[in-house]
Amino acid sequence: MQERLLPPAERAQMAGPRQIVNTGNWKWACSGGALLALLAACAALEPQPRAPDVNLGGFSHSFKQGYADGCGSAGARRPRRDEARYRSEGDYRTGWNDGYAICARRK
Repeated sequence: MQERLLPPAERAQMAGPRQIVNTGNWKWACSGGALLALLAACAALEPQPRAPDVNLGGFSHSFKQGYADGCGSAGARRPRRDEARYRSEGDYRTGWNDGYAICARRK
């Protein structure tokens, strides 16, 4: 039996929709997408303030938090400060000012 050659239009109808499958590139695309997502997430995170290098044992919790926020603000693009606490709590305000002043000299 001899095969009959079909014109291109009929061959396309019989073959159905074409599927292009390239199995090698999807791994690279997924890896690249995951890497971009990870880099974007890291860029959006702000560095966490370090524990102060001074002994704050005798101070109130509010002072310690203010000191940590003030120290973390020294040299940062955006200062870390709880404005409501800064205005209303003297210990937080004093701690923030002390932490900022001391850590700004170190950086």
